[in-house]
Amino acid sequence: QVQLVESGGGLVQPGGSLTLSCAASGFPASSYAMSWYRQAPGKERELVASITSDTTLYADSVKGRFTISRDNAKNTVYLQMKNLKPEDTGVYYCNARSRRLVPPPIYWGQGTQVAVSS
Repeated sequence: QVQLVESGGGLVQPGGSLTLSCAASGFPASSYAMSWYRQAPGKERELVASITSDTTLYADSVKGRFTISRDNAKNTVYLQMKNLKPEDTGVYYCNARSRRLVPPPIYWGQGTQVAVSS
């Protein structure tokens, strides 16, 4: 059974930090591009950061503040978030997309809420 389980969300003050985790199971996550998306209230879901075996990609709005990493031995992807701003508030979703299969299977987690507020 394919699962992506996010954790680590919560309420934090502006300028604070959080680290999100996404535990993958049921598929060979090491051969998948792993990404974090977020969706703010009333807005479309947007890509925050993505990681493959040798590259990382960040949205301009989070460059220099967020870091994506992966531990293939644990089938886990992390999103370290620093200097959080109110506009970072939203539901954060983990995404996995195969790099080998055509069409590529795509999986989503259930999301974890991040709220940045004083």
